[in-house]
Amino acid sequence: MSGPVLPGVIRQIGYIVQDFDKALDEFLALGVGPFYVLRGIEQTGIYRGQDCTVKLTLGLANSGDMQIEIIHQDNDAPSIYSEFTSAGGDGFHQWAYWAEDYDAALAAGHAAGWPVVWSGGDASTARYAYFEPPSGTAATIIELMELTPATIGMGELVRSASVGWDGSDPIRTLFG
Repeated sequence: MSGPVLPGVIRQIGYIVQDFDKALDEFLALGVGPFYVLRGIEQTGIYRGQDCTVKLTLGLANSGDMQIEIIHQDNDAPSIYSEFTSAGGDGFHQWAYWAEDYDAALAAGHAAGWPVVWSGGDASTARYAYFEPPSGTAATIIELMELTPATIGMGELVRSASVGWDGSDPIRTLFG
């Protein structure tokens, strides 16, 4: 057994779903929330070597320090998300690490032989990469997200809202 490839702890569990609102209801029924929802987000990156633009609906909530991300792809562009749903996937998809030193963490994933299958962002906001670890690992995909003032702020907003949450205002829309 080898040591850890990426630094730190898993900070987020990502679910790709075919019915976004149903998934929100299911998580809320489990007491996870409130969810911050972003609809119509456009994400551009490189998917398996090709330029790719997807439209997404995202929901973010915390359970303790663990962030839960619900992802629904709103268009039919080939992507890491549609690849999963086209194969019949609906549910758990990825674990995410949040890296202060993104370049070092990315290099560690490459050194471990993990191919990057989806990447994008930029240094002015945040960069991300999705690794495909070897089969037999506990996750299909491992996401690496760069910690920046924007990603730290969003993470803190979502986490702090969950502390002592009483079930009120369960769905909070961001950006439209």
